[in-house]
Amino acid sequence: MSGANGKGSGSTGGGFRDLRRRRAESARGGRPTGLSLLPWLLMGLGALSHLISGEAANPWVGGIGLLAFNSLYIAVVMRAFVPGGRETPLTWGLLAALTALTFGLAAGYGREWLLLFPLLGLAVGAVVRRGRTQRLTVFPLVAAVGAVTLWRDGWDSLGIVYGTFISIMVTATILALNETVQELRETREELARTAVEKERLRFSRDLHDLLGHTLSVIVVKSEAARRLGPRDLDAALAQVADIETVGRQALTEIREAVTGYREASLSAELDRARDVLASAGIEPVVRQSGPPLEPQTEALLSWVVRESATNVVRHSGAGRCEIEVGGGPERVRLTVSDDGRGADCTDADTGTGTGAPGSGLRGLRERVAAAGGTLTSGPGPRGGFRLEAELPVEPAGEPDVEVNR
Repeated sequence: MSGANGKGSGSTGGGFRDLRRRRAESARGGRPTGLSLLPWLLMGLGALSHLISGEAANPWVGGIGLLAFNSLYIAVVMRAFVPGGRETPLTWGLLAALTALTFGLAAGYGREWLLLFPLLGLAVGAVVRRGRTQRLTVFPLVAAVGAVTLWRDGWDSLGIVYGTFISIMVTATILALNETVQELRETREELARTAVEKERLRFSRDLHDLLGHTLSVIVVKSEAARRLGPRDLDAALAQVADIETVGRQALTEIREAVTGYREASLSAELDRARDVLASAGIEPVVRQSGPPLEPQTEALLSWVVRESATNVVRHSGAGRCEIEVGGGPERVRLTVSDDGRGADCTDADTGTGTGAPGSGLRGLRERVAAAGGTLTSGPGPRGGFRLEAELPVEPAGEPDVEVNR
């Protein structure tokens, strides 16, 4: 049975990988390549026909020049589409050689050879696509083309000048637009990957905080039920009922954490902390004062209360724990202190000293810092352990309240 499941899972994973690969190949297939500019070499057939007809002087020189032109054109346009190869000195050197050869052939032979200028424009547009370099290159080049064509063919050659200019600008614009589209696509994919990573981090933190607290409550209440069972069956059954309630509540909270809609009530979390501390034999002292808080601030402070109470129960060995929430109109402060061993370097999963803060406190520090606040922890001034979280807060406009428990 497990083998079948494993096979199905592998097939599904392979299907997703194939889909991603096909999408990547499709994206790459949408990019133009140097091959798209090679068919334009047919424009050079006029020069070839001029050589074959025997009307050209020095046909061997013209033939070698035409072969060199085709070779340089192919080299330039192919390198223009190689990542990192378009702006290299070699590419610019080949383009300069192509430019010099084109002007030499056009000036020496004229007529059909002037059609090499639009081909040169395609190569220039493929290499010089945007920015100041394009402006400094295009207009002097077009002016030089105009001078040569007017000299060789008069005003009838203005179409060659216009064609050269259009070849440069259209090629450069299309390729620059394609680059922009590719950059936007890559940015979108990167944003999607970042969103997935952030959601995974949120999910892992929520599960750590939820399950760590819930399992600690279940352990504490189970120990209490075991101790009370021999002498007070009703009290032991009450503890068992609490365990059932905590388990059901944990299932609900996990579902809410998965969907991302969990906004914990700070007052409810303080009540839970008070209950779990009392069940563990730790005297709880809870104070809450100050203006009402925004839901996001309450939810974040609730996570801090939950993690702190869980750590006190599991690791501190304390007899008394004080939790105080207070602040002014701009900042709210949560302080959790106990009279226990004062250990800040406790592994969140094993409960043993490791010499480094547990992953729960690390996660809380990251969350509080992301909200513009601070979280500090360490030995208290009179021994024990003290954790303090401070967050910016926007007052809701209601009167201050003070609750002492």
